[in-house]
Amino acid sequence: MTCLRINAVERAQLAMMLEVCAFPKPGNVDRCHDYPETRLEHFLASTIFARSALEEADQGKGRIGEIIKHAVRDTNCHKGGNTHFGAFILLVPLVYGKDISGAMAAIAKTDVSDAVAFYKAFAMTSVSINATDEIDVNDPHALTLIRERDMTLLDVMQHSAANDMVAREWVTGFSLTRRGADLLKEIGPGRESIVRMFLTLLATEPDTFIIKKHGQAVAQETMMAAQDVLDGRRSIEDLDAECIGRNINPGSIADIVIASIFIALGEGWSWDF
Repeated sequence: MTCLRINAVERAQLAMMLEVCAFPKPGNVDRCHDYPETRLEHFLASTIFARSALEEADQGKGRIGEIIKHAVRDTNCHKGGNTHFGAFILLVPLVYGKDISGAMAAIAKTDVSDAVAFYKAFAMTSVSINATDEIDVNDPHALTLIRERDMTLLDVMQHSAANDMVAREWVTGFSLTRRGADLLKEIGPGRESIVRMFLTLLATEPDTFIIKKHGQAVAQETMMAAQDVLDGRRSIEDLDAECIGRNINPGSIADIVIASIFIALGEGWSWDF
């Protein structure tokens, strides 16, 4: 049976659900393992609780920064902590614009109010900013600095792009999101495609969340290990066990995978087969 055509909100929720349920994804929560504080159920609950904010984006209600803040607020209602902050940075403009070109048009219209709302959303999460960043979300003067400089939310993402691959997507026109969606369509339907796409991105892009937690060298090691899996020199289960044991979490790649699934679903890729 074929489902009726789904709207952008449902595509976003489906993308969030499919990413966390695909397995094995080395280092990340999936249906095979949880983190001590964050479980699969927390991720699935967030896909449901995010709906109201995603509907705001779909209907073009409010501003992108406020909608991201609403998404974070509404999914902070469980004990699992932040599950999808990075994903919301990507999904909200994509749902707002319906596709990448529409998202970029919406992003270009952000202003200082979006930047302020985004930083308030950031403060609701446990996500850390680079310790050397002068615009630190934990600094009470950060919002004053943003207002003084009249920084738009796009300006904030440009400021962060060098050290954050999710922010970089706003600057590069969702280039990795586009690549991931194309990989899904090339590989074919089903959750195995999601895992293969995840591994391919992990093997070719240093995950900036890993860099923040463990440094550049560990991110490079993880890339090479993912390539070994793709080349058949190592099992994915072995890499998964190592990442879990060393607390290596490719969280930024996971956020981009969600956005890629969203785009691919809108272009005919099927999760069901």
